[in-house]
Amino acid sequence: MSNASTTKRKSFVNPLQWLGRATLGMLSEVGKLSVFTSQVCLASFTPRWYLSQIFRQMIAIGFYSLPVVGLSAIFIGAALALNIYTGGSRYGAEQFVPNIVVLGITRELGVTITGLMLAGRVSAGIAAEIGAMRVTEQIDALKTLSANPYRYLYGPRFLAGIITLPLLVIIADVIGVMGGWAVSVFGLGFDSTTYLRNTLDFVTRNDVIVGLIKAVFFGGIIALMGCYHGDKSSAGATGVGRAATFAMVGAAVLILAFNYILSSLFVEFGL
Repeated sequence: MSNASTTKRKSFVNPLQWLGRATLGMLSEVGKLSVFTSQVCLASFTPRWYLSQIFRQMIAIGFYSLPVVGLSAIFIGAALALNIYTGGSRYGAEQFVPNIVVLGITRELGVTITGLMLAGRVSAGIAAEIGAMRVTEQIDALKTLSANPYRYLYGPRFLAGIITLPLLVIIADVIGVMGGWAVSVFGLGFDSTTYLRNTLDFVTRNDVIVGLIKAVFFGGIIALMGCYHGDKSSAGATGVGRAATFAMVGAAVLILAFNYILSSLFVEFGL
């Protein structure tokens, strides 16, 4: 009887122990990430700046991401136009295709898809690079040379992310809208001049600004996730690979979460 009651008690307590352990672990991770973020921001926005490192990271993050961003944007715009046309034709509202395409691209899809693409390419790459430096003790070597890793490694990547992602989003918006235009004109029979006029008349400055503000946040998230998980990478190829995976997944989840939060705030303030 005693053994049976002990077994029941353990089966009841163990899930609670697991839940408590998971909660404490999550709070500990949030705290570590918050401290790391504050240190990176302090190093990024106060002198001294390594301009050569910032420029190098802007090329790596921005220029080399142009092909994947452009291809993603044009197909997203084309698919969006097709689906809006299909839905609108059920109610005789096909004429609203250019309006909804430009609104969806500039406020949501352009910045979100670009952020997710860079989360896979850039955040994982940064984590792998920083992780390799961590396990080979190159970061420790920087400290012995009186070089602050937050200023020399993490800050330039953070600044490059928040600078280059808005530029990539502008390009993605244009390419995405033109993808919708191409499908609408050459596949759905829209008049080119009318489509472009409706697009330009409907889009507002606030629509573009909303996407660019989101891009600044997403660029910072992508760089921070890569640097954070790379910095805490464990030894060996497995540890570096795990850091790259965690960085990519963490950046993607935070991008989607912050996208909702920022969209709610913009709606609340009438933007």
